[in-house]
Amino acid sequence: MKRKGFTLIELLIGSSIMLVVIVGALSIYMRSNKITVDQQQITEVQHDVRNSMFFITRDVRMAGVGLPLEFSGYFLEGVNNDPNVTGGDYAPDRLKLMGNIEDPLVLRILNYQGSSVTLELKDYSFEENPYPDEYYENKYVIVFPNPASTCRAAEPRVITHVTHDTGGTNEKFNFSPGLALDINPPGGLAGSCPSSNDYDGGFVGYLDLKEYWLDVTGSYPGLTAGLNGYVGGANGAGILYMTHNGVHFPIAQNIENLQFQYNGDLDADGVLDGFLDWDNTWDTTVVERIREVRVIVLGRTGNRVVSVSGTPSENLHLYRRPEIADSPQATFDDMHKRYMLESTANIRNMSLNIYNNGVR
Repeated sequence: MKRKGFTLIELLIGSSIMLVVIVGALSIYMRSNKITVDQQQITEVQHDVRNSMFFITRDVRMAGVGLPLEFSGYFLEGVNNDPNVTGGDYAPDRLKLMGNIEDPLVLRILNYQGSSVTLELKDYSFEENPYPDEYYENKYVIVFPNPASTCRAAEPRVITHVTHDTGGTNEKFNFSPGLALDINPPGGLAGSCPSSNDYDGGFVGYLDLKEYWLDVTGSYPGLTAGLNGYVGGANGAGILYMTHNGVHFPIAQNIENLQFQYNGDLDADGVLDGFLDWDNTWDTTVVERIREVRVIVLGRTGNRVVSVSGTPSENLHLYRRPEIADSPQATFDDMHKRYMLESTANIRNMSLNIYNNGVR
């Protein structure tokens, strides 16, 4: 009987062909997996940058809503190159905003003695708003003097409860003793007027004091990881925070740089000056002329890209931190991909139309 089978040479040839096919398949899989990993990183960065831009520009547009226009110089305050960020060749900016951003409330003051625990309102004030009595409890408010007075000090307070007679008379806010802790409105506005008469005819409204800032180290000075909303720690670098009335809310990660610039007729010559970095010499008369805020958010992948090898072209800076505002460009490629968004927000409550003050 004749037996049939494969010779050793045939087995070796077949094994070699199979090995080539397997290696080729594995190479394609590894390449595809690297591309998938990079695309997931890039998608995450794009989402974080867009999310950051949405929240920041929304609140910039709403700065000062519900507050007296006479106090517009206190609606916002910037910090150029955060001095708390040290050790690197650049520092992100900060921006502080104030207004009735979340809930509308503007009530006229009948009588207030300044730093007292009771504030009297015009009759039927509570009936003009849809909030039940218990809704006011533990809410932050800011008490403004009458805009006609020369005093420019406003009191951030915390409501304990409200009282009123049936039918809408004798309506009052009752406050916790003293000003609200750790609440510092833009321009150093927090304080009490020397005369209690300054508050008669003034206004009181909910206070939304927000500050956008970037933690690039995970160990921001003066903050403790796990306390008051601050994440911190080894995974805390590159997190964008929105601090609302003293509580820190992380709203996006993978953020490398955050820059703000400001445009308006700052020198009152009838012409818009173009976008400038925040200047600590600006007083409230200059700040109230700001009409636009440019927001620049730069995101960076958490890990180096793995689907690209070799040295990137010098004309491409996808793998190098770019120059933004007064932040210098990096001097080397680190193989992290970047995604940057730039947007300009008009501050509606400081000017209904940018062309009202100056021309481009």
